[in-house]
Amino acid sequence: MKLILLATLATVALAAPDFNGYQVPEPTYNAPDQSFRQETISVAKQIPILRDNRVQEETGHYNFDVETANGIVMSQSGSPDGPNGAVVKTGEYSYTAPDGTPVHIRFVADGNGFQPEGDVLPVAPEFPHPIPDFVLRQIEKAREEDAAAARSGSASVRSDASAPAPSLYYSSPE
Repeated sequence: MKLILLATLATVALAAPDFNGYQVPEPTYNAPDQSFRQETISVAKQIPILRDNRVQEETGHYNFDVETANGIVMSQSGSPDGPNGAVVKTGEYSYTAPDGTPVHIRFVADGNGFQPEGDVLPVAPEFPHPIPDFVLRQIEKAREEDAAAARSGSASVRSDASAPAPSLYYSSPE
């Protein structure tokens, strides 16, 4: 037993790494040149707020109007008139886009979601859109099949009653 313990101790001692010859590398740091530093530093220009009117009533109704010196204007009002006291909001905002386009958006946010309107927003096509002819032909064919099945007294051709029950076990196809 002592021999096994001595052999294990000798093996561990010989397997230990030798750190005596290890040299720690010198840390290096290359600072970016001054032109890089000057280009990346920018200070955000602060825009004054010209108007900030906010009214909050105890009933949950509120209004606010905000205008900034760079032309951003926002007005919003809300009330807890939605289902289960949900807040219904209406409002508008406007600003000038970076390309110079004036943007004016009116919106309603209620149980139907956020509904914006504005000249810069795309408009969905009128609904209902025309139904393609192949769909109308398929609907007519289904009506004819149902009528024929009703006249013959049999179950509907499209009935799922005759479909086999789904398998409870998965297996490879046969």
